[in-house]
Amino acid sequence: MVIKVFLASSSGSTAIKKKQQDVVGFLEALKVDYAQLDIACNEENRMWMRQNVPEDKKPANGIPLPPQIFNEEGYCGDYDTFFDAKEDNSVYAFLGLPPPPGSKEAEQADKAHIVENGNHAEEILDDSIEVPVEERNGDAHVEEEQAEEADEEEGEGGEEEAEEEAANDEATEEETAGDEALAEEEEEAVGETDEAQAEEEEQEEEDLQSEEEEEADVQEVYFDCGVFSPVLHGVNHTGSGIFQHDPIANKCLYV
Repeated sequence: MVIKVFLASSSGSTAIKKKQQDVVGFLEALKVDYAQLDIACNEENRMWMRQNVPEDKKPANGIPLPPQIFNEEGYCGDYDTFFDAKEDNSVYAFLGLPPPPGSKEAEQADKAHIVENGNHAEEILDDSIEVPVEERNGDAHVEEEQAEEADEEEGEGGEEEAEEEAANDEATEEETAGDEALAEEEEEAVGETDEAQAEEEEQEEEDLQSEEEEEADVQEVYFDCGVFSPVLHGVNHTGSGIFQHDPIANKCLYV
């Protein structure tokens, strides 16, 4: 397919010259094969261009102005439509050419699942026809379902294990709480025992101190009785105490 660009080499219009240069320069940048057909020096080219531009694309006076672009015999458009296609990154579609791989236009075509052919777009795949998943993927779909079932079983097993672990954790916490309570009770019992022992020791010390005080209160005073007399045993000499006679010392013990 050859792209034909009809232009006027000797046009006196600055606007027309600028538009022609824009089209030619852009095609060269894209490395698109094209042919320049001069309508200023070749009447045949002029007549062919005017005859093959569609009537609805001609201006009001019926005479199309260059540049006019064709793909072989198919009409692509004038400068205005070319400029719009350039702005939309759809120049290859405008020219009726397949976009090169990796271009933005090729990526857009892949997303839309279409192949550009002139001014027509043909669907590669009819999405309205639904193909069963099993037919599209074959054994891969079966393996995928098996993998999903295995994952579900593992998930259920994991939930059961998690529940068992939670129950074990609760039991452990209860045992720990029981051990702590028992330890507290034992500490309280030990504390009470220590207090009882301390009280008992304190009481013993008090009793011992009382005995010592009682012993200290007893004063042994000996008096000379002069003549031993058994009758003096148990007799109150002074009226304030009891005398007991000591025959060995020949004295009376005042108690």
